[in-house]
Amino acid sequence: MAAHDCEFRFYEELNDFLPTARRKRSFTYRFQGTPAVKDAIEANGVPHTEVDLILVDGVSVRFSHNLHGGERVAVYPVFERFDITPIVRLRPRPLRTSRFVADVHLGTLARYLRLLGFDTHYDNRAIDAELVHRSVAERRILLSRDVGLLKHRVLTHAHYVRATEPEQQLQEIVRALDLAARIRPFTRCMRCNGRLRRVPITRVAEQLPAHVRATERRIARCDGCGRVFWPGTHFKRLTQIVTSHLPRRPVARGDA
Repeated sequence: MAAHDCEFRFYEELNDFLPTARRKRSFTYRFQGTPAVKDAIEANGVPHTEVDLILVDGVSVRFSHNLHGGERVAVYPVFERFDITPIVRLRPRPLRTSRFVADVHLGTLARYLRLLGFDTHYDNRAIDAELVHRSVAERRILLSRDVGLLKHRVLTHAHYVRATEPEQQLQEIVRALDLAARIRPFTRCMRCNGRLRRVPITRVAEQLPAHVRATERRIARCDGCGRVFWPGTHFKRLTQIVTSHLPRRPVARGDA
């Protein structure tokens, strides 16, 4: 079978998946037959879940478009903040409600997302098939640092987590998915993902230390695991994490 060549160029953060020699430049990709452009993209190491627009010779195409040789292919990342219609958008629109499922290596990130109020499923025993099924069935964005997992053909909403430190990962997710305006801090249990509800102290007095019963009135209980929360010694640290991700409000200016 004869080999064919086409010219590829990946843009912005898609370069993170490429060898250094292919980043931020055009390069020749050789193939046989007439592969779908999706297959060619993933053969170059880029998960389809990270791609939102493909131009072949300047024309927007779908993942199923077949390559024949001689084409110029430009591949662009997910545009969460922009409407790129009427050209072909390859992924479904951003989910109206941002919900997540985190892979087994992102436990701390999952806890931090819950801290900001985002519904985030996490199970440190989950296998890849379970993560993919939950992402698709429950319309959750799959978060992972496993490129191979993100190439699963049925996935539609996923994000490759580039940072390695949990707080940097949280900052990355909030920025990449434009989540700042949706933050609702201290509304979910960091341990089980359940909803936190304010409750009268009289209803949970037996679960509180004596000094808390005497001094604290801001009490919440998790609908899921039943744990009771109040602003403890770690509250200041958690508040710092929250406030660093909240959108900044413009400063009001008075008359001179």
